[in-house]
Amino acid sequence: MKSIVIIGTQFGDEGKGKVTDYFAEHADIIVRFQGGNNAGHTIIIDDNKFKLHIIPSGILRKDKKVVIGNGLVVDPKVLLEEIERIEKRGITADNLILSDRANLIMPYHKAMDALEEKLKGHYSAGTTMKGIGPCYSDKVARFGIRVSDLYNPRILKEKLSMVIPIKNKIFNTFDEEIEFDIDEIYHEYLGYGDMLEKYVGDVSVILSQAFDEGRSVLFEGAQGTHLDIDHGMYPYTTSSNTVAGGASIGSGIGPMMIKEVMGVVKAYTSRVGEGPFPTELNDESGEYIREKGKEFGTTTGRPRRCGWLDMVIVKYAFRMNSLTSLAITKLDVLSGLDEIKVCTAYEHGDKIFEHLPADIETLKESKPVYITFDGWKEQNWEHISGEGYRSLPKNMRTYIEYIEKETGVPAMLISLGPKRSDTLIK
Repeated sequence: MKSIVIIGTQFGDEGKGKVTDYFAEHADIIVRFQGGNNAGHTIIIDDNKFKLHIIPSGILRKDKKVVIGNGLVVDPKVLLEEIERIEKRGITADNLILSDRANLIMPYHKAMDALEEKLKGHYSAGTTMKGIGPCYSDKVARFGIRVSDLYNPRILKEKLSMVIPIKNKIFNTFDEEIEFDIDEIYHEYLGYGDMLEKYVGDVSVILSQAFDEGRSVLFEGAQGTHLDIDHGMYPYTTSSNTVAGGASIGSGIGPMMIKEVMGVVKAYTSRVGEGPFPTELNDESGEYIREKGKEFGTTTGRPRRCGWLDMVIVKYAFRMNSLTSLAITKLDVLSGLDEIKVCTAYEHGDKIFEHLPADIETLKESKPVYITFDGWKEQNWEHISGEGYRSLPKNMRTYIEYIEKETGVPAMLISLGPKRSDTLIK
């Protein structure tokens, strides 16, 4: 493994954190290339549960460099708190590298997040209110504060003196009783700069040198393909590029450096927040999946919307990401169901869509076209993981092989539970 990108094929929460942690054993450097602390990865090692929001999942492997790329937006307070949490549990952050080109989430971004969600009405995306979208907006509008600005006090003061009056004016226009102080934020963020300085580096140079030395690099996405700002179910998306092409942009490497792309497919579908969800189940099956799969947000604790596997969106993700292999996760959650359905197309009026339509209203009004598979019984999945692929229940293997056939991509990893030991290499 020289370079591999791990991508979610659905709406996020597919188990990318566990898959990244698993393959991180064989990588020298693990890079996260997009998103912010609106994402969350839960990793279980033995009986210890770790929840990560901004630090790459590879931090839990000893002697691995972990990189926060330029494509992220970083809340420095949250990052420092996360470093403190993991170090209290015996995990060192000495190998963490923070890109000097990453944009910083500022206090006014969080306030703007709440205001914009209120003003959007039914177009609200159900954000985590952590300032992610407004920070990306300022980045694109060239109002952004970058990590490197923390080490140039004059530039930091000039930028804050330009942008904060604009933000205060906006809040006042909408009768929000909010007033941000330039000097207060200036001194607060200089302090963050002092605490983060030992982690800051030029990620593009570091990765280039690593490739020259023959090192293996693993790139970790934070959200799924269908939350991509360009290719997801817009406007119910995140604010960054979650697809494999974003790995190059969000870390400062050329696209030819990426050799493999693994798509993580959850055995069913879930999503957080608003937006179309053709296979959503508002019945006993949906509740069964939610409770058994512990489908509650790592960052927010919100219950996730759950539904059957949607191959329309998975095959779209295959095309968007040039997948070379699959990791199929949470197959154990479907155990105990007599029947399992899979969506193969959408029905809208007298039309059948086998490819994902761009029009959001069409998606909202579409009905899933299903095929049905026989279910399988609960097993000792940790034991079966050690026995190999042929030990899986026949109906489960049929389900896996259907996904492989429809995508045209082989499954490399099968996940049968949240622990590292609940993993099978096919």
